[in-house]
Amino acid sequence: MIISIASGKGGTGKTSLALLLASVRPGVTVADCDVEEPNCHLLLSPAWQDNDTNISVMTPVLDVGRCTGCGRCSEVCLFNAIAIAGGKAVIFDELCHSCGGCLLACPTSALTEGTKTIGVINSGMASVFPGVQLVSGHLRVGAPSATPLIKAVKKALAAQAGDIIVDCPPGTACAMVAAVAGSDVCLLVTEPTPFGRHDLELAIGIVRLLNLPAGVIINKSDPTADHIIEDLCREHALPVIAKLPYSPDFARHYAAGRISQEFAAIASQIWDWLAAAKEASACKNLSS
Repeated sequence: MIISIASGKGGTGKTSLALLLASVRPGVTVADCDVEEPNCHLLLSPAWQDNDTNISVMTPVLDVGRCTGCGRCSEVCLFNAIAIAGGKAVIFDELCHSCGGCLLACPTSALTEGTKTIGVINSGMASVFPGVQLVSGHLRVGAPSATPLIKAVKKALAAQAGDIIVDCPPGTACAMVAAVAGSDVCLLVTEPTPFGRHDLELAIGIVRLLNLPAGVIINKSDPTADHIIEDLCREHALPVIAKLPYSPDFARHYAAGRISQEFAAIASQIWDWLAAAKEASACKNLSS
């Protein structure tokens, strides 16, 4: 299974849940797709392999001699990455999203394809949890979009056997969509606050748009406040799979690379739900 872990906002506990699930599942691969701030390695302490993969994207290169300064390239660029100054085009690489529209628009073929490195993919076996592999993307500072690197990380997972846990970037923008797309199931992590409810609803909209099976995990669960999330889940017919209690002890154990039996039991409960969801999906496909 490919299990994506997402939320509508940062700080809800996506990475904590991803590593909690990995701690009870030897042979699983964790894909850190939060490429702007990857941090799964902080707990897993992997032995990085010496095969880092640089990821590059297209960037336009200007032939000044051919450029007439007509401005067609600047007109089609939605990201203001090209300006006309002194009768010539000026390219701002840090704004370019590599769409290639400027190359098609240039009437004199003054723009050609070049490349720029936007990040790197690392992989290694965790030293904390036996049998757990980490594949992590690290976006270069100043790169305008995380999406190409996230897609490259997911492409690198094609050769992996066993279950894959995708730790997604926060929010509901393009990076999150790229990370959850193609998952077998998406776990949405939230917290029982008005902000948590608001952003969870945005995330639900994304998984519905992508037609992904999903379930909700309430982190920092509070019996007096969980109804904020439970009411929303009932409205959208989404199951609340598990609740992670607010626990300073968990934070201390987590920081030390340990998982308590209480939280390991919750992780096993979530895996049981995932197995049942996979079986139900298989039966549905057979019946159709």
